[in-house]
Amino acid sequence: MNFKLHIWRQPNAKAKGHFETYSVANISPDCSFLEMLDILNAQLSTNPVSHPVCFDNDCREGICGMCGLYINGRPHGNDDGITTCQLHMRRFRDGDEIWIEPWRAKAFPIIKDLVVDRSAFDTIIQAGGYISATPGAAPDARNTLVDKHSADLAMDAAQCIGCGACVAACKNASAMLFVAAKVSHLALLPQGQPEAKQRVKAMVFAMDSLGFGSCSNTYACEAECPKQIKRDNIARLNRQWEAAKMS
Repeated sequence: MNFKLHIWRQPNAKAKGHFETYSVANISPDCSFLEMLDILNAQLSTNPVSHPVCFDNDCREGICGMCGLYINGRPHGNDDGITTCQLHMRRFRDGDEIWIEPWRAKAFPIIKDLVVDRSAFDTIIQAGGYISATPGAAPDARNTLVDKHSADLAMDAAQCIGCGACVAACKNASAMLFVAAKVSHLALLPQGQPEAKQRVKAMVFAMDSLGFGSCSNTYACEAECPKQIKRDNIARLNRQWEAAKMS
């Protein structure tokens, strides 16, 4: 398969970025999107005047959340419930033109090319702090019973990998789905209750101070989340926030 790639190039955060066009040929349809970029970079490395394209990646198993790319107008590309590393070239047609950009958000400044600084998410998590409940040994887990429905909802929320697709998809660059998932997976469990009110206040204040926008209520975040985190968590976050304000 052959493709024409329009890739955002930007040498640093202060420089003006632009698209550059590249061609790749004989790409296997079973090749992942990141492997295709690896092939392109191998070609660019042989040219003394070209520089390889910088992009984030780590596990390449859909776990780490590092590989956030905006592909043809969609975070992570034209498939549902996947990260960029799980997108395969068979999802495109031979000869397609592909536009590749970094996440676009004030809170995610560009470092270089397709790499953005997502440390704002780390700051929000740090603001939430730790739980005071001690885990104990394995048998101690039975001492605090959790009903299956709550456990399932908590596990669903805990699947969030912090990739930032929700921010990239939102026209207001809101981090509400991310924060809601991080608040929910503890708020649903008894071990998370002692610090629940302090946690939600601290995380929402951190989110607002870092420059994320307000929820747009379009649910683009849920549609583009690779782990399919539900917008119900945003409703739970709002309830937790209101309860914390009244305490």
